Amino acid sequence: MSLVTETALPHPGNPAPRQSPPDTGSEFTPLLRDVKGQGLLDRRTGWYARTIVTNALALAAVVTGMALIGGSWWVLVLAPVLAVLCARTAFIGHDAGHAQICGSRVTSRRIGLIHGNLLLGMSYAWWNDKHNRHHANPNHVDKDPDVAADVLVFTSEQAATRTGFRGWLTRHQAWLFFPLTLLEGLALKLYGFKDLRRQSGRERLVEGTLLLAHVAGYVTLLATTMPLAQALAFAALHQALFGLHLGMAFAPNHKGMEMPDADGEKWGHLRRQVLTSRNIRGGVLTDWFLGGLNYQVEHHLFPSMPRPHLRLAQSMVKAHCRDLGIPYTETGLIDSYRQALRYMHEVGEPLRADI
Repeated sequence: MSLVTETALPHPGNPAPRQSPPDTGSEFTPLLRDVKGQGLLDRRTGWYARTIVTNALALAAVVTGMALIGGSWWVLVLAPVLAVLCARTAFIGHDAGHAQICGSRVTSRRIGLIHGNLLLGMSYAWWNDKHNRHHANPNHVDKDPDVAADVLVFTSEQAATRTGFRGWLTRHQAWLFFPLTLLEGLALKLYGFKDLRRQSGRERLVEGTLLLAHVAGYVTLLATTMPLAQALAFAALHQALFGLHLGMAFAPNHKGMEMPDADGEKWGHLRRQVLTSRNIRGGVLTDWFLGGLNYQVEHHLFPSMPRPHLRLAQSMVKAHCRDLGIPYTETGLIDSYRQALRYMHEVGEPLRADI
């Protein structure tokens, strides 16, 4: 199921762009060869070093500001700033999980643990496991944890089983989507602590210690810089806006795009990633705000490609898809939200019709 998207690039004269040739795996090979030839899979260690240092200094500046003006309600002005910086922190952890920053698994994990567990209170191991399964089979109901039935549902089959309060959520899920993202920051922390039971002894010790260190540090920071009422207000505003920011970054990527049928045609890597992903048009500000995830097609095709190279690969991917007659979806940010929400609204339609 999918919505009609704004920009698709089928090959002229090809009335059935989704029809796969016998060997779908070969479709990706020429593109991969060209991308490698341009050096776009080479790591940008210096770029990431500057990004990490800049983000760390900005976080330190906000903490300093909290200490200086924590006795005034004006300190709440820093909560949105901290939320935005925490989203930058999450993007760095995301890139570390994909080995975009460096080739060492040990170093990548350390970067992920610092930016995930310690700075955000979000389990790096939990997120990495979940996110890698998503990348392997995007929008596949049986294999992608991001479209598993939970608070939200993404297919009419999932919706048909919802009753009671969950049924009410499904009926109104399009309207509730962004309000629910206000809780995402807290949900990520809870999922991380819950996942500790799955982890091995040493991993559980490291992850759990860093998660507890985050909670203790966050509580201590608030308690020592502002009165209780302000601390509670600051934490609520910060966590809500952090969740909203992440929701705004992830919502446009796949919702409302193709969902592979387990019993249907088998797609190769190229079609599996391109047909289920949506890009967002924009410039430098969009790239910064969405952490490079606006190049979702390129990111899914080449997960280890450094963030600053995604924009450079886009024209090559577009041309390759056009030559093969594969729709390449790209739209504006606002329209991407409209498409995603319209799709979720349509999924809940049968339950509204029964009322």
